[in-house]
Amino acid sequence: MTKLITILNGPNLNLLGQRQPEVYGHATLDDVATTCAAVAAEVGLTSQLLQSNHEGQIIDWIHEARLKAAGIIINPAAFTHTSVAILDALNAYDGPVLEVHISNVHKREAFRHKSYVSLRADGVIAGFGVDGYALAMRRMGSLLAD
Repeated sequence: MTKLITILNGPNLNLLGQRQPEVYGHATLDDVATTCAAVAAEVGLTSQLLQSNHEGQIIDWIHEARLKAAGIIINPAAFTHTSVAILDALNAYDGPVLEVHISNVHKREAFRHKSYVSLRADGVIAGFGVDGYALAMRRMGSLLAD
């Protein structure tokens, strides 16, 4: 059976390609989903991409991932810097977790330099645009190789 990777995206990423393209680029979340599915297939995985503007929904998806996903790739967006609740949910998940940020958060405002999710993440990819998702999927393939 192919291993599922759940890809979680936080607030405002539904506007990817429209909102601040000078920071986040022109690719859409649908483009990210297509790329992730292709890379997942290359490394023997499947992917499910989800997005919510609501913290509780992301937490519910993390809880569901405990039962069905071999790994989580998460771009928590603004929740990166604020959500202890998402960190707590990730701490209850046993598989690998990779954190992705489209922009280089360390080159931006000081409040973006702190990540609660990084306290749980097995790796962090930032500043590679939407290519960071493909990099994360390839790394997930390596982490989960039998």
